[in-house]
Amino acid sequence: MKNPRIWVWITIAVVIIGVALAIRFANSGGVSKQATRAPIQAPLKVGDTAPEFTAVTNQGYFDLAKTAKPVFLEVFATWCPHCQRETAIIDQLYQKYSTQVAFVAVTGSNTSMDGQGQSSEVDVLNFAQALHAKYPLAYDGSLAVANKYLQGGFPTLVIIGRDKKISFITSGETPFSELDSAIKAALR
Repeated sequence: MKNPRIWVWITIAVVIIGVALAIRFANSGGVSKQATRAPIQAPLKVGDTAPEFTAVTNQGYFDLAKTAKPVFLEVFATWCPHCQRETAIIDQLYQKYSTQVAFVAVTGSNTSMDGQGQSSEVDVLNFAQALHAKYPLAYDGSLAVANKYLQGGFPTLVIIGRDKKISFITSGETPFSELDSAIKAALR
């Protein structure tokens, strides 16, 4: 160690760079809980009759017209961090209400989970596997369901009553307690 001052300056520089990188990484992961913006804004509100739709899910065929139960619909994007985090909440709801409520999640974006390519059935299956989604998920390459339901943000969460009327609709990460209350109201 010929010049201890140089080592002091090098140490200070390394610490400053480390702090700057830590701040950068901390801020890059700080996605708000608001909805990720989406290009579609369906003109739908609580009290409206739910638009008809069908979907082929990873658990079978879903047809809104033939469903006698209330329906929990999620319009999601596999690349959306909000949708990815909401999966755990929807799984809890599915575990609690799957015998009383029909659950279905349908893609509303043609962009793949990695944000680089085209979404597909395989992309949806990878999403379900990576996030341990237990509820039915469907790929909709035509975005037909999104065009009818998406509220301008991912995820869009919709509860449809037995009477086929929209009883709840929101976009963005939504807490379990709010969704649980909305489902209970639809079951009355």
